[in-house]
Amino acid sequence: MDIRVGDVLTLKKQHPCGSRDWQVLRVGADFKLRCCGCGHEVMGPRVKFEKSVRQIKRAE
Repeated sequence: MDIRVGDVLTLKKQHPCGSRDWQVLRVGADFKLRCCGCGHEVMGPRVKFEKSVRQIKRAE
């Protein structure tokens, strides 16, 4: 899956704040994402996030 820094991912499950959109801050073996609703940042394995992606919004 071609995910780059700056992309906004729409995930399957909602964050507790109600947003499904996350901005990609770092890519590699792990992803670092920021919630577009509340600004909370999480880091986790690439495989976990790639499985839960519904849509990739890329600013061109």
